[in-house]
Amino acid sequence: MKALFAEEQMDTRFAAVGRRFEQYLESDGYSGQLAVWWRGKPVVDIAGGPELTPDSVTGVFSVSKGVAALVIATLIDDGRLELDAPVARYWPEFSVAGKSAITVRQLLSHQAGLPGIEGKFEVDLLLESGTGAAALAQQAPLWVPGQAFGYHALTIGILMEELVRRVTGATLQEVYELEIRAPRGADFYLGLPESSDDRYVPVGEARLTPEQLREVADLGKAPADGISALALGSFGSGSESTAGAVGANNARMRRIGASAVGGVGSARGLARLFSDALPGASNPIARPETFALMSQLHSWGLDRVLHIQNAFGVIFMLPHPRMPYAGHRAFGHDGAGGALAFADPESEMSFGYIPAPMQYPGGADRRAIELARLARDCAMGYSS
Repeated sequence: MKALFAEEQMDTRFAAVGRRFEQYLESDGYSGQLAVWWRGKPVVDIAGGPELTPDSVTGVFSVSKGVAALVIATLIDDGRLELDAPVARYWPEFSVAGKSAITVRQLLSHQAGLPGIEGKFEVDLLLESGTGAAALAQQAPLWVPGQAFGYHALTIGILMEELVRRVTGATLQEVYELEIRAPRGADFYLGLPESSDDRYVPVGEARLTPEQLREVADLGKAPADGISALALGSFGSGSESTAGAVGANNARMRRIGASAVGGVGSARGLARLFSDALPGASNPIARPETFALMSQLHSWGLDRVLHIQNAFGVIFMLPHPRMPYAGHRAFGHDGAGGALAFADPESEMSFGYIPAPMQYPGGADRRAIELARLARDCAMGYSS
């Protein structure tokens, strides 16, 4: 049978991953990119389906947070940012309305109680995050900081960006480009250059089955939760509203690269980046001790915003029973469209996966979890 995917790299030790990917393409009729690095080298770099090639770039929504976390790692690593320092040390205006004791650790592990901006949360507050940060600085937390957690789906990007501005005098995107992306030639951008627009594949709406359409309709009838609505309601929860308002199909979002949702790139770019977050990397982004600290479990249990079980370290989304993508020391992030990227120190592996179009119901695609676990099995099988 003719291969259904374009193959740039396929180590025979990981051939089972390619076979499973091909089965998905054949049976599910979608497109995807898949990349795996193992022990500092690419071992899988493939893409298939009508929409994506290995060289395509597209939007990945919240996977962007995991990439932005690499910038935060560099600041923690060199001592410019201390996790147990009050946020107000770096951002004095933040200290009002009962927030003076909130630590950087609490802020960046979704515990600060600032998941939304009071009033209408316009997309411009993501694109011009200094304005969004000024609004958040004046708000009181929605819960006692440290006593609960809830996914700061959009505001975590604003908060990260303001901390980076205060500490470095530059934007998070500038630090990422100068210190992380460009030195590695990684094909992932927080601010896609206009010169790469010809490679951009627009994010497509999820193709829902009749049963899924009924599920979406039922969700729309459920009683509204005020905190969830504050955090997510302004932009809607459907794929069309998400992709159109805050995704990379918005040309300004794509160019600015808002760190919560605006990243654009390829699976190979994601795997390349997270490879340098692993111990033993030839060009490490930060020390292993720093990533071990950031990937410790900080928040676990019922997410106050999403109303599901969730697990976070410092920014990074961690594996857990609902999303068992890798071993207990792994760290990364998924995205609303189904993408997933992570580093797994135990298996010495990094992973990047992007499907097209968006996948239902959001978060890591079920295929991403299976491919990641299969790749990990291959890596562990050849570990000495």
